[in-house]
Amino acid sequence: MNLKLKRTPGIYVVGFMASGKSTVGRLLAHRLGWNFFDTDEEIEAAERAAIAEIFDTRGEAEFRRIETGIIRHHVRRIGRGSPAVLALGGGAFAAQANRDLLESHGVTVWLDCPFEVVESRVALAAHRPLARDPRQFAALYHARREAYALADVRVPIESDDPAGVVEAILSHPLML
Repeated sequence: MNLKLKRTPGIYVVGFMASGKSTVGRLLAHRLGWNFFDTDEEIEAAERAAIAEIFDTRGEAEFRRIETGIIRHHVRRIGRGSPAVLALGGGAFAAQANRDLLESHGVTVWLDCPFEVVESRVALAAHRPLARDPRQFAALYHARREAYALADVRVPIESDDPAGVVEAILSHPLML
């Protein structure tokens, strides 16, 4: 494992909604024997409300404020030596403040999932507030790619096999 991960044992899985961050993150954490946290699940538990409800009643800015607080909390725990894999919400890594927070506290991994795949996965999920308008959804996907490309590791998603994605992450030179 590289020196950066030894100093701050955190892996932050980023990417667009429905790219497989939670599924891959859980499996990766299991393989490493680390804790796993999903920021969206943490927000819903802390706020006792669904993400769509938070967006609808309090707005995206308030959701993002809560999200950054959750990320900061986990980065502190990781910094104190509690290794973890953290799956971030699709918009979290688009915020410069969150990228700055993560930059020196572990390794960021971008699950680069093709638009057609996320589109088909999201078509069945009514609980995603930013996927309600197909044109805005496509524009958001393309707009966020620039931020995702700043991640330490890029893993192209070429199948629905999360084990293969985990292997690709673990075999990346930054993870060795």
